[in-house]
Amino acid sequence: MCGRYTQISSWSELVRLYRITDAATPLNLRPRYNIAPTQDVSVVRAAPDGGGRTLTRMRWGLVPSWAKDIAIGARLINARAETVAEKPSFRDAYRRRRCLIPADGFYEWQKRPGGPKQPYLITLKDQRPIAFAGLWECWNKAPDGRPVQTCAIITTEANDLLRPIHGRMPVILDAADHDAWLDADGHDGAAAALLRPYSSADMRAGPVGAYVNSARNDDPKCVEPGQVEGGDRLLL
Repeated sequence: MCGRYTQISSWSELVRLYRITDAATPLNLRPRYNIAPTQDVSVVRAAPDGGGRTLTRMRWGLVPSWAKDIAIGARLINARAETVAEKPSFRDAYRRRRCLIPADGFYEWQKRPGGPKQPYLITLKDQRPIAFAGLWECWNKAPDGRPVQTCAIITTEANDLLRPIHGRMPVILDAADHDAWLDADGHDGAAAALLRPYSSADMRAGPVGAYVNSARNDDPKCVEPGQVEGGDRLLL
């Protein structure tokens, strides 16, 4: 799964990197070092008129349009690539409401015999920003009547680098595939081909300290290199 990630790029950087065409209203984005479920996150999606891309904010944790309670979103932060086209919670969004979720890295926790889980920060080797394959929905049953836009990150099986740490990883899309992913017109064959593990050769994983375990902590200390308990610091 993907339950925490970082996003430190500024609004202007995201506009450039993701070719945002609707940039009339700048978003006041602060660097985020420990984004957690149910928090607001940056999302890139196709413009409603099909003429470009927009950058907006959504709540992380997809709430299906038919849901009675927004709390369901806390359990729907990830959609499995293997079943996303079939699950009632995700299938309509997969066909018609796909998005990109900008990030700079993500965390996974490795189980360790007889000890606490070890957190790892995973990034690209060259530190380039990354884009998760995502889905979005609009929920119209809030008590105050306001529509709530929510999103989820699609996950797939781990690549060779991540497998010793965790069995799943978010789907990461190359820039060349962004248009194909966002072209959600009801024909999902091309999209399905993109739901694969990212190349291990282009990624790295390094241990970080237990400070990141608490979602209340959201500052540069979260990404500081740590030491694996009972062993030396290592980089995969």
